[in-house]
Amino acid sequence: MRQWLEDVEERHGLDTLTLRSRQLVLTSYVILLLLVIYRGFLVQGEDFSWRPVVAFVLPLVLFLPSIIGKRARGHAWLAFVSLLYFTQGVMLVTLPGQGIRGLLEASISLALFTGCMGYARFRSRQLRQ
Repeated sequence: MRQWLEDVEERHGLDTLTLRSRQLVLTSYVILLLLVIYRGFLVQGEDFSWRPVVAFVLPLVLFLPSIIGKRARGHAWLAFVSLLYFTQGVMLVTLPGQGIRGLLEASISLALFTGCMGYARFRSRQLRQ
């Protein structure tokens, strides 16, 4: 796997790979954030409370300074947090009537994981040069 990644880095260049992984992170982060906000509102019944919305959104919002600051370590930690949303999406798939939303959440969080890990690797290697 390591050799394959090094070959990809040589073929495409670190600048291109860093830019592509950053675009994947930004796109999947925004989509996941909107999806989680939507689901937070959807869980509510007639008695609306902000607590479930904040509980779903807060873990993602805490990493916003790392994303804006382009910090590789923050992206690596966001990758691990995105696995929580992946697990939650897989759990939603098993519930009746929640399959599509769960599949969407799981796939977007997996894209966020992939983008964050790629960005963390390529950005840290880019900074070493």
